[in-house]
Amino acid sequence: MIDLLPIRTQRTTAPRLAPLEADHLEFGKLFSDHMFVVDFHDGEWQDAQIVPYGDMAVSPANSALHYGQSIFEGMKAYPQADGGVALFRPLDNWARLNTSAERMCMPTIPEELFMQGLSELIRLDSGWVPTGTGGALYIRPFMFATDGFIGVRPSESYRLVIFTCPVGLYYNKPLRVRFEQQYVRSAEGGAGFAKAAGNYGGAMYPTKLAQQEGYNQLIWTDASEHRYVEESGTMNAIFVIDGRVVTPALSTSILDGVTRRSVLALARDMGLTVEERKVSSVEIMEALAAGKLEEAFGAGTAATIAPICTIGYEGHDYDLPVAGPNAFSKRVGAALDAIRSGEGADVHNWMVRV
Repeated sequence: MIDLLPIRTQRTTAPRLAPLEADHLEFGKLFSDHMFVVDFHDGEWQDAQIVPYGDMAVSPANSALHYGQSIFEGMKAYPQADGGVALFRPLDNWARLNTSAERMCMPTIPEELFMQGLSELIRLDSGWVPTGTGGALYIRPFMFATDGFIGVRPSESYRLVIFTCPVGLYYNKPLRVRFEQQYVRSAEGGAGFAKAAGNYGGAMYPTKLAQQEGYNQLIWTDASEHRYVEESGTMNAIFVIDGRVVTPALSTSILDGVTRRSVLALARDMGLTVEERKVSSVEIMEALAAGKLEEAFGAGTAATIAPICTIGYEGHDYDLPVAGPNAFSKRVGAALDAIRSGEGADVHNWMVRV
């Protein structure tokens, strides 16, 4: 058993906290004062501590650098209307981190240790939660192999770290995207469902090519036919077709997004028909031509809801209808904001106070 209490805390001697306004924060560039660190050695997690945010020394032979045993999560803490701070669905992220760990042959982390370390870290750095529209404290748990060994086998030691950064809106305008019909993000039977670092590294080159063509992101398609929608950039893809909320069914090549789950649950609460199934690029473009594609958007922790305004398909760009005030993406975004701020009813018990 792991001795969960206490977690040793070393407070920074040089705090950097300054007034934070979400409107003036560039995503992912400013980091809070502390981080939670715990190591896995000799078959168990040990030496849990909170220390000042800073660099870590690793061996040049570090297994993660050579063989890619590295996973991560993305989650957020939100300011509450009463002045407190609450986490959004943290146990979902903990469970998905462990799913990723199992796929990458890494040790799982006990729920109690994860939640205790996370909660103590957020309480210590609660002053870093920004104010303003879209403001939140982004939380990055990650785990990597720490063996100094050149040999293709699972590492015997690992480190879990959680650090945080205050953020504002990820996207400030609707996105231009195009279907990717050459490169592959993931294939069935691969590790696309895991938040493994290599998934994102491999996606950067095709994304760069699309950005050079004037697009913000890609709509990834399946590996075998390049016909069926998988994800949009680093988000799950959701469409509203003739009043129905349609999204690709989960598979071993699609990430089980926490925001995706939340959007679909709220859609059902609103009485909308939700279809989790295969959806092809041809279906999307035919629905757009027929005036039945009402909305398309990405859903993810960083962006929450990212509306799509233009889709590129086979060398041509197609503009989507402008979403009105009663559009589903606007309503579900507002509902999520209300739940996360404590101003709306949390009927699903998604929020966890710290």
